[in-house]
Amino acid sequence: MQILFLTISDYDSLYSDGLYTNLLRQFIYHGDYVYIISPVERREGKKPHIIKEKGATIVKPVIGNMQKNSFLEKGISVVTIEKIIIDSIKRYLYNVKFDLVIYTTPPITFYKAVKYIKNRDGAKTYLLLKDIFPQNAVDIGLIKKSGLRGILYLYFRKKEKQLYKISDYIGCMSDANVKYLLENNRELSPKTIEVCPNCTEPKNMNMSVEEKRVMRQKYRIPQDRVVFVYGGNLGKPQGIDFLIDCLKSQEENREVFFLIVGSGTDYWKLDSYIKMNHPSNVKLMSKMPKEDYDKMIGSCDIGMVFLDYRFTIPNFPCRILSYMQAKIPIFACTDPNSDVGKVIVEGGFGWWCESNNVEIFKETVKKICNSDIGSMGEVGNRYLICHYHVADAYNIISSKVKG
Repeated sequence: MQILFLTISDYDSLYSDGLYTNLLRQFIYHGDYVYIISPVERREGKKPHIIKEKGATIVKPVIGNMQKNSFLEKGISVVTIEKIIIDSIKRYLYNVKFDLVIYTTPPITFYKAVKYIKNRDGAKTYLLLKDIFPQNAVDIGLIKKSGLRGILYLYFRKKEKQLYKISDYIGCMSDANVKYLLENNRELSPKTIEVCPNCTEPKNMNMSVEEKRVMRQKYRIPQDRVVFVYGGNLGKPQGIDFLIDCLKSQEENREVFFLIVGSGTDYWKLDSYIKMNHPSNVKLMSKMPKEDYDKMIGSCDIGMVFLDYRFTIPNFPCRILSYMQAKIPIFACTDPNSDVGKVIVEGGFGWWCESNNVEIFKETVKKICNSDIGSMGEVGNRYLICHYHVADAYNIISSKVKG
C-alpha cells in the first residue's frame, strides 16, 4: 500500500520513538510505503524540503507558527494549513496514488486535503481522534459559544463535522470517546467509529537499584521518599491551579517528594508558587535530556496525570504509556468524564481522584504510600503489552483497507 500520513508534528525521521512514528513503522515492516507531510514552523527559518529514508518520504512544507505563540497567530496558522498541504501534495506527490490516508486531531483543518486525495485516488480515510476541538477549548474558557468568539466556535465546529464526515473510519482513544462522539454527532454511523487507543512499542526499561540511586542523586531527588513525577505539558488543560493546591497540601509531608518536568502556558504559575513558598518537597524543571528523562521516570515511584475538572470531553492522556513502560503505577487526577481513571483503577495499576477535591487527593497520597507500589507497576507494564501494543493499532487500521 501507498500510505499518506498528515500531521502538524515536526518529524525529521520515522525511525525515532514516538506515538505516530512507532505506528507508521509497522506499516513499513509489513511492506507498505509511507509518505508523511510534516510541516516545519516559520520561526525555524528553514525552506521547504524532502527527507527520504527506508520505506518513507517526509515532505516538509513551511507553515505559520503554532506553538508557544498567541491564540490569534495559532488560529491563523491552523486555518491556512489546508492549502499548504494541498499545494505540497500537488508539488511533491502528484505522481503517487494513495491507498490510505491517516490523519490526526489536532488540528481539525485537514478536511480539504483529505477530500482532495479521497477524490483524486479513491483512497480510504482514517482519522485518529486525539483531540475533540472546539469543545475542549470551550470547556476551559478559550472559546465561547456566544458573542464574537461564538463565530469562531461555529467556524471550527463546521470544520470538525466536515472532517468526521469525510472520514471512512474514526479511531477513538477509549470507550468514553466513542460514546461522546456518537452522542454529540448523531449523523455519524456507529459502524465507522471504533476504539484505536494510544499505543507504543514496548521496550525493556528495567533499572537496577543502583541506577535509580544514581539518577536521583544526579538531580538531587531524595533517596528515602516516595517520589511522584509529572512529565509533560503544563497548560490550561492540565488544571495547574489544582495541581498547586495539591502541592500546598503536601508541604509538611516528609514522606513524599514531587518532581515536575515540563513546559507550557501555565508553567509560570508553578514557578511563582515555588519561588514564593519554597516547598522543600517539590522540584520543578522546564526540561531534561531525553535519555535522562526516560531514566528519571523509571527511578521515580508514581507517575501523575492531571486534567482540568471543567472538561466535558473524555480526554485520555498518552502520558500514561511512558509510566506503564517504566513499570511505575499511576495516580490520575481528572474530570469525571475521562475514563482514564477507570481504566487505571480497574486494571489494578493505579489510583484516581477527581481534580477538584484536595482532601481526596491527600487521602489518596496516604493510601499510595502504604501500597505495594512495585507490584502495581508490574501489573501496569503487563497491561501495556496486552492492550496498548503498537501492533494492535496497526492491525485495527490495516484491517479496514487490507481486509
